[in-house]
Amino acid sequence: MRHSQNSILLKSIATDLGFSYCGIAKAEFLEEEAPRLEAWLKRGYQGKMSYLENHFDKRLDPTLLMPGAKSVISLIYNYYPEKDLAKENPTAYKIAKYAYGEDYHHVIKDKLKIFLQRIEESIGHVEGRAFVDSAPVHERAWAKKAGLGWIGKNSLLLNKRMGSFFFLAELIVDLELEYDGPIKDYCGTCTACMDACPTDAIPQPYVVDGSKCISYFTIELKEEIPAEVKGKFENWIFGCDICQDVCPWNSFSKPHTEPQFAPANELNTFSKQDWEEITEDVFQKIFKHSAVKRTKYEGLKRNIRFVSEKK
Repeated sequence: MRHSQNSILLKSIATDLGFSYCGIAKAEFLEEEAPRLEAWLKRGYQGKMSYLENHFDKRLDPTLLMPGAKSVISLIYNYYPEKDLAKENPTAYKIAKYAYGEDYHHVIKDKLKIFLQRIEESIGHVEGRAFVDSAPVHERAWAKKAGLGWIGKNSLLLNKRMGSFFFLAELIVDLELEYDGPIKDYCGTCTACMDACPTDAIPQPYVVDGSKCISYFTIELKEEIPAEVKGKFENWIFGCDICQDVCPWNSFSKPHTEPQFAPANELNTFSKQDWEEITEDVFQKIFKHSAVKRTKYEGLKRNIRFVSEKK
């Protein structure tokens, strides 16, 4: 009974803090994921993202990340914008929707700290660690296990009521709770995401070749972008939303209500010329608190050059 009451309490705190969904799974070794992750790495789909090869065991076993862990609390935080800037100005360069506003790592991490405080205030001392796309946490696998959605053919978590334009976050705690179960896969025979990817980064359902993804080329890759993908970026210069934009489940996306995710005013009117002439000072001003800073000024200029040059 206590486990059930505590689970209800945690889900209530999640709602209060603006999370759309909260699911709970038992902290245990992810047996099903181990061979999949190993095969993915062996194929070289991580590209130059060598950090994905590190801490293999920790990615699959939360008790190695936090000794004494009993539960993984998975959370969804919506970032779908009021205005899709790529559609508002279709001839301009595009950045992924998740990067419109302030860096989600900071926005959500602050909420998770409050979450842990609220748990302690309500239940007593609890050991816990918070994660937002950080550390070797297999977040989509945990969200699936906690019943927040299913893994789509583009390898993203899909939720029947809100699609996939959301961030995932986790709290790993030493608290036993009532656990949620996974839900079924609702992709059916649809292959919209696979068909739409201009760089063929989804070679088979549920498997993404990270080394061919536009997000990889424009964010993770630190060297020059390979010539063979020239002309395939469809004006994306930071990240890419193509496989999400075409997903039928994203027709259910509703705009977020997080003021910190609102785009900088300049982005609403940025033209191709503005992007091409962007100075380091302007870059620092607009993207001071943005995830776009991850690619750095020189990286963004490289992306713009690559997309703007003719084949």
